[in-house]
Amino acid sequence: MDVAHLPTKCFSSPVPSSSLPVLSRVPILLRRSRRAASFRPIRLCSASGSDTLVAGSRKEDGRVSEAARKKLDESGDLKSWMHENGLPPCKVVLKERPSHHEQHKAIHYIAASEDLQAGDVAFSVPDSLVVTLERVLGNETIAELLTTNKLSELACLALYLMYEKKQGKKSFWYPYIRELDRQRGRGHLAVESPLLWSVSELAYLTGSPTKAEVLERAEGIKREYNELDTVWFMAGSLFQQYPYDIPTEAFPFEIFKQAFVAVQSCVVHLQKVSLARRFALVPLGPPLLAYRSNCKAMLTAVDSFVQLVVDQPYKAGEPIVVWCGPQPNSKLLLNYGFVDEDNSYDRIVIEAALSTEDPQYQEKRMVAQRNGKLTVSVGKEREAVSDMLPYLRLGYVSDPSEMQSVISSQGPICPASPCMERAVLDQLVDYFETRLAGYPTTLSEDESLLADSNLDPKKQVATQLVRLEKKMLNACLKATVDFINQLPDHTVSPCPAPYAPLLK
Repeated sequence: MDVAHLPTKCFSSPVPSSSLPVLSRVPILLRRSRRAASFRPIRLCSASGSDTLVAGSRKEDGRVSEAARKKLDESGDLKSWMHENGLPPCKVVLKERPSHHEQHKAIHYIAASEDLQAGDVAFSVPDSLVVTLERVLGNETIAELLTTNKLSELACLALYLMYEKKQGKKSFWYPYIRELDRQRGRGHLAVESPLLWSVSELAYLTGSPTKAEVLERAEGIKREYNELDTVWFMAGSLFQQYPYDIPTEAFPFEIFKQAFVAVQSCVVHLQKVSLARRFALVPLGPPLLAYRSNCKAMLTAVDSFVQLVVDQPYKAGEPIVVWCGPQPNSKLLLNYGFVDEDNSYDRIVIEAALSTEDPQYQEKRMVAQRNGKLTVSVGKEREAVSDMLPYLRLGYVSDPSEMQSVISSQGPICPASPCMERAVLDQLVDYFETRLAGYPTTLSEDESLLADSNLDPKKQVATQLVRLEKKMLNACLKATVDFINQLPDHTVSPCPAPYAPLLK
């Protein structure tokens, strides 16, 4: 993630400064032909290190010696640059902790520079030091057009920083980009998002739906990459200062993916601002600020600043934390590379679908009024199982007159049919047992792994995630068995169910 990986001599002039995202469906062939003639061929260079996060830094010989790195680090830190460019006096300091990887630089983090009380303003970053679509595109109307056309803000911001990085120290954002490179998209636990894990490392997530989410998100990033040229042509006038090739020719996919993940790990979702400002990169924000799910401090837009008001006391030197929003641990790992053991927003999702072959499918679907996704929140597993039952019972109903009584029944036991109730609960037991069997380790084995202080950091966060998922699944299984034990007659056999709901 070091800033200097691309040789300067491969390029003949400075780089473009605007960027846009992906998912666009705007046809570009005509725009491409109109603009192509104004560009002369330019020789390309690719990043020379796999750890390059935001592509395009410049060095005379393409390599960076340790002495050069040290000199670069001593040339001024992020906070000094911000003060030089309008950051008011603040109550935070930039500190560092060692990286788990000996070849990676230490992790920087924001700590209190003095004792703070709840309600104190830790810092106020002026808008001139905040990167948003409005700033990138220079025109809020264009920014809104792009976002309403489902272009990704993250891809737009990533492309902008990639082009800016090509300018090296000439870029105004050089100190901030250098800090992003240093962080390598790592969260406060010094772990990258699983989007950057190897195939063998992704195996740590076997059994968890998060593994499929990672692969799906990676495919989405690839689709966005394939649309980058659309952005470049749509906003051609904004890229005139960048005499480089179009995005997909200037940046290999892996470099874009690294940049995308870096932006994803630090972007802030501002509230009560225009569409073009809602996604912001704040130099003193994440990942320098640690996320926590049980605090309420948030970065907020106040007049012409982005401000942080702390929600708890801090002693000088203590890391400052902010709320990450109501995200389950699967999203925290995917977006920021960490898992919160005390996350009250953690949840798992169970997908249920009525059989479309059922002759009464349409009627049942209208009665259910559900989208088929059933959420199980941590600590509320029993309630979640109880909430599932009315929906699942529908699949076992054959008499139309029973449907309304089934869907409106209260409590875990439905009086409609004892054999149907047993069949529904047996199906849930089988589902939870099957899902638990999909993990290669047991809960006790997970506990043993986490007790190892030398455990690989990626394996540690993955094990934390699957362990918490298993705890919720086990709680659901226990609740279901308890409901079976409450049945008045245990001699009743489950009803046959040719149209039982499908669970996954």
